[in-house]
Amino acid sequence: MTTTVVARTRAELAAALADVRERGRTVALVPTMGALHEGHRALVARAGELAGAVVVSIFLNPLQFAPGEDLDKYPKTFPADLELCQSEGVAVVFAPTPDVVYPNGEPMVTVNAGQLGSILEGASRPGHFDGVLTVVAKLFGLVRPDVAVFGEKDAQQLAMVGAMVRDLDLGVALEPVPIVRTAAGLALSSRNIYLDDGAARSALALSASVRAAAGAGGDGQCAEEVRAAAMRVLDAEPGVAVDYCVLVNPTTFQPLDPAATDGLLLVAARVGTTRLIDNGRVALSAPAGAR
Repeated sequence: MTTTVVARTRAELAAALADVRERGRTVALVPTMGALHEGHRALVARAGELAGAVVVSIFLNPLQFAPGEDLDKYPKTFPADLELCQSEGVAVVFAPTPDVVYPNGEPMVTVNAGQLGSILEGASRPGHFDGVLTVVAKLFGLVRPDVAVFGEKDAQQLAMVGAMVRDLDLGVALEPVPIVRTAAGLALSSRNIYLDDGAARSALALSASVRAAAGAGGDGQCAEEVRAAAMRVLDAEPGVAVDYCVLVNPTTFQPLDPAATDGLLLVAARVGTTRLIDNGRVALSAPAGAR
């Protein structure tokens, strides 16, 4: 098994990275909040294909949690996380405390997520994306990766990190990795640990709604009909409280043009007390008048 260096301070991280780069190895970063699962394993495995050394950050970022969210109870499984990283040949695990990442307390200067950060997940979780982008920017600065790997489950987050990299000329290549699901279709998430057996069954409505949307699109239905097909699945499951279910432009996350033939269905819902998200691309038929 690979010996993985665990860096908890900036100095330890710098020393570990210096050793990596002295060997002429490129660096791939996988930012995480811990509670790693097979979806994270897929990210780490892809990172290992792209670079000579993989750095996994495990940091529960307080800036991206609003009051009343699950920061305090978010699952913490560091021994198992480290074992997963070791089994995948990770060179460095950066596991800082908040005072290491934010040595002067809450930063005076943060990254503003802009208009895209105020809709959908941003509307449901005000300030969330400011916190996400700020910590990602800091991790990019601390690690200086050649490439960073993110999962497609957090589609809006991925789009916003890409916009930040482009708009601020950060010089990091981004690599998206498709959603990893259980055999039944549930998108893997660290928050799935909160689900009991009944809630886990109810949660399957999210992935089922994504499949229903894709099927409706494949049947030649328009955007409104595709969304309606997804909503019928969600409405039929009493254990699911829908936050939003929308079909948007996959690049801008704005409402679809009437003539669009490609969309992204985004779903967010509470299953019991657990908030989950899912998404999927949908090929669709434009209304006859828009063709």
